[in-house]
Amino acid sequence: MVEKDINISYFEILVSTIDPSGRISRESTACLALMLSRVISGLKTSISSESPKPMEESLIKIINHARSSQLLELLCECLIASGSDIVSGSTNMVPAACEACKAIWYLAHAVDIMSLGTHNFSFPLANSWRQVHAKLDGKMQDQGSLPASQKKDSLSDIDSTHLINIFVKSFLASKPMQVAVYHCLHNGLESAIHASLQLISRACLLDASFCAMICGPINPSSNVNEVEHGGDGTIVSDMFSLLSMCGSYLNKESKQNSNQKCRLSNPHALVVHCCLALATIAACLKSEGNSSASIILTSSQKKQRSRLSVLAHLSSVDDTVKSCLQPHCASAMLALSSLISLENGGQSRSSLCETALALFPRMATIHTLLKLWLSDGSEALCRYNAGLLNLFGLRDGCVGLLETRLKWGGPLAIEQACSVGIPQLLIRLLTDGFSKEPSDEKEGSIHRSGLSPLGVVWTLSALSQCLPGGVFREILYRREHVKLLTDLLSDTHLKALAAWTGLGGGKKGVRELINSVVDILAFPFVAVQSSPNMPSTSASINSGFLLNIASPGGRIGTENKEMLKTIEKNMAQYIQVLLEVSVPGCILHCFDHVNMEDLSRPLAIVAKMVGYRPLASQLLREGLLNHSRVEKLLKGPIAKETLLDFLMIVSDLARMSKDFYEPIDKAGMVGYLKNFLSNEDPDLRAKACSAIGNMCRHSSYFYSSLATNKVIELVVDRCSDPDKRTRKFACFAVGNAAYHNDMLYEELRRSIPQLTKLLLAPEEDKTKGNAAGALSNLVRNSNILCEDIVSQGAIQALLKMVSSYSTVALSPSRKDVLTESPLKIVLFALRKMCDHAACRLFLRSSELLPVIVHLRQSPDPAISEYASAIATKACQP
Repeated sequence: MVEKDINISYFEILVSTIDPSGRISRESTACLALMLSRVISGLKTSISSESPKPMEESLIKIINHARSSQLLELLCECLIASGSDIVSGSTNMVPAACEACKAIWYLAHAVDIMSLGTHNFSFPLANSWRQVHAKLDGKMQDQGSLPASQKKDSLSDIDSTHLINIFVKSFLASKPMQVAVYHCLHNGLESAIHASLQLISRACLLDASFCAMICGPINPSSNVNEVEHGGDGTIVSDMFSLLSMCGSYLNKESKQNSNQKCRLSNPHALVVHCCLALATIAACLKSEGNSSASIILTSSQKKQRSRLSVLAHLSSVDDTVKSCLQPHCASAMLALSSLISLENGGQSRSSLCETALALFPRMATIHTLLKLWLSDGSEALCRYNAGLLNLFGLRDGCVGLLETRLKWGGPLAIEQACSVGIPQLLIRLLTDGFSKEPSDEKEGSIHRSGLSPLGVVWTLSALSQCLPGGVFREILYRREHVKLLTDLLSDTHLKALAAWTGLGGGKKGVRELINSVVDILAFPFVAVQSSPNMPSTSASINSGFLLNIASPGGRIGTENKEMLKTIEKNMAQYIQVLLEVSVPGCILHCFDHVNMEDLSRPLAIVAKMVGYRPLASQLLREGLLNHSRVEKLLKGPIAKETLLDFLMIVSDLARMSKDFYEPIDKAGMVGYLKNFLSNEDPDLRAKACSAIGNMCRHSSYFYSSLATNKVIELVVDRCSDPDKRTRKFACFAVGNAAYHNDMLYEELRRSIPQLTKLLLAPEEDKTKGNAAGALSNLVRNSNILCEDIVSQGAIQALLKMVSSYSTVALSPSRKDVLTESPLKIVLFALRKMCDHAACRLFLRSSELLPVIVHLRQSPDPAISEYASAIATKACQP
């Protein structure tokens, strides 16, 4: 066949021809590139007409043979040979390298076209919405009945990835090949630059090392400390030089002479490809945890400002807002926002952010841009170069700039955004194009590209930043808007996102989307729990603490007390909305879509919701404590804060009601808590003691299980734990384990000397109060431990505590101190002990009894009452 002959001939030329001038290599490679470009033209022609025709069989055969043969490996060999020649000081092979880059990209692009064919491209969000609407219309019963045009809507169906991967591996392994690609961009003609930029964009998706190589010098200094990423001699540096040159051409075209001939045939397209490459590099670096834009912009503040200025200038070339709807302007915005997003990881604003913010468009301009993007006139632009723009949405850049301005602009930026209605536009962006989609797939119908996965996360982040501006009422108290947020977490969307192989997809993309929605839904909970007036006894302040960090809701209590009052007053309404939309179940279902180590934020909001009984009940109905889920959580590789949150969830449920004891029991929590009591981490030991204490709070339901599993003896040991918080909660657990009956008294006998020791030690008042309460309960239900209570010195220790607090108790001006002291609990314990003869006898003979008698004069009625009862009962036989 002809195509086989071409491959064989090309192989023979590369391996056998002596070609010092590079002419033969250039011409032979150019023939391949020209053939592939004509194949692309043919493929596009067959699918672009009003009545798409089947692709020509000959074109398909050519591409299928090219990708199944070793043509791509041969082209990589050509690049390596060209690079070796360039390294030796010759430039003869630069044209051949340029043609090889073009051929590689054309081959990959042709495969992409064949894979997508006539099918409409859409991002995961738009695709999932179309499926939902199709179901509502009764047109789709299952995934198998999807129209063909909806089955190939993601990069996971594009099989050019294998070809790009071959290129990436060769590039990373060969310094000459790196040199050749650099010179294609540095010295190549416009067509080669186009191909190189698009090839770089696709390659960056596959390997973070490729991104780092693009930013690093091609010929690095022998001194590692002198290597500067993004500096002269790097591919990234050449990209900015190219953008600067295009900017000057575009400026001449728009302001000086529109008929002036430009040496570049299509500077607009070069800007698009260059900016998309930069945005891809930045997004990939960020996904790998990089938190500095200097790897692309260099560490020089002068160069940083210069490069950012170029992008800012290209974002609005002719100073009119409408121009920003042009693809090259939107792409420049995207590159600018992607680069600055690398700086958004820290809590403090960097100098680079300060520089960038000064170049960002004003809030009013961003508002106008968003409105224009939502207008019908922007639809045609969204179809521009869909084969490349499937990595990003053209709207993404504008939203990215907004998100950064809101994050770093402070309360003023938030106020400006809310005053002009930006949050409402963001809500529309999340649904735009879906409700307007035609119900049937008409030929030639226009489909919006929507927001890419990255754009969706930026939109949600911007919405979250706006909540303190007062729009939380409109967003979180309205059922349809909360439903919109939960629809983003639907199985349909999360599965589409997980299958998405482009930017913002996969497991990482699913995690980022879920976390972004959680941050918005958590806003009222964080605000209420961060209130200065929030009593620690009414809610678990530490529940879901991860969500409090950097949350806009955490500042409400100190910055806007009126808003905090509004949130507190309307919590019942918010909870009702969450129940109606089934948010608890939605969050729980998200657990199945992320890795165990990524559960921190979803579980954190569950920890916050469980503090409200209606939400707690729905969470349990939806399977929060299903045995399999609990086993997966407690045996899986989850972060410490996630584990602590889950233990807090169990503790809060047990504290709230005995109605939750049965599901806690069926989840096997007694066995798990036993293991945590011996954990090396003191925080886990403390949480386990707290949970056990609450599991004994309302009834003796767990008493027999705790005894059978030998849990009580471990709880007693924790009363002398080296960690003070663990000691405090262990005393609490011992007290509740003795409260309802004397079933566990024998197992608790060993706690008496430890509790006594804590009363006399320099412990927190809360710990001493818990110890005193535990001793009280150890005589509450029978007298079998009274001899130990007396012989171990427990009564004497309680009397000494009374003596140490007596002066304060008799002072009318020290009521505030008494509120926090354990004196009342101590007196209550002594009064309980007076119910037993052995204890009364000891009290009657104690030299400290007069102190208690004297406390009958205390201005505090409770103290006076307890002291009187003790004095009276102690005198009884």
